[in-house]
Amino acid sequence: CCLGSGLSWEPRSRAVEQVHLRCTEGSLEWVYPARALRVVLEPNLASAQHTTVCIKPASDFQGASIYVERAGQLHLVVSEAEGARPHHVSCFSAHTPQRVALFLQASPQRDISRRTASFQYELLGNQSAAGPDFKKMALVEAMCRPCDNVELLMAICSSDFVVKGSIRNVSHDSENHMSQVDVSVQKVYRQKNRIFQQDEGSGEWRGPIQTLLQCKVKKGGGDFLFTGNEHFGEAWLGCAPRFKDFLLIYQAARERGANQCEFELN
Repeated sequence: CCLGSGLSWEPRSRAVEQVHLRCTEGSLEWVYPARALRVVLEPNLASAQHTTVCIKPASDFQGASIYVERAGQLHLVVSEAEGARPHHVSCFSAHTPQRVALFLQASPQRDISRRTASFQYELLGNQSAAGPDFKKMALVEAMCRPCDNVELLMAICSSDFVVKGSIRNVSHDSENHMSQVDVSVQKVYRQKNRIFQQDEGSGEWRGPIQTLLQCKVKKGGGDFLFTGNEHFGEAWLGCAPRFKDFLLIYQAARERGANQCEFELN
């Protein structure tokens, strides 16, 4: 996370401040934005697989617009007016994966009231981004079809989260074309961040998982193995077989040595 303020700059300086961010995902918060800020994304572990950049402005994004530099030209990615839209994520291809430059232009303002231009970013591989829209990017996680056995065995090894649980509730957001699956968790095998947490009152482990409205997820009984990846602090649904079906698939694969990784069954 990077935090800075436009108030700390020399009033008469016309120089563009520059910030280097060296992680494949992170956030930036620019308080009292003034003039311009150049943000260079150049992760230490940069590789050709990071070919897409996605930006999610904070819900209170104010005071600046975000551009991406391409061949010396600036192309608008997020305008100040768009910043307050919930779930709005902008994705674009990175022509030079090892170094992506963003340009934040502060909006003119007459008063000194606090404004904050903050956003999260992720560098993604081509396989995770099917187009310039976050909903398309999520299609890989929300495949809207059952995974085959090979995909499932890979998912338990490579997913950001793997949890056993049941569906408490499913809610739909037609405006943003998303559904949320609220999960009652029996066991957390893996999670990247603390999306699945224990309720202090009941002691029950719970967590929300996002998917696409078009997947038409419904509440069903029984236990499932939920897998998927995280984007901008949200869990996105990947393979989610019934747990009893997963056990049969995994045990059969283990007997013939076809399992991709060891999985704790007890």
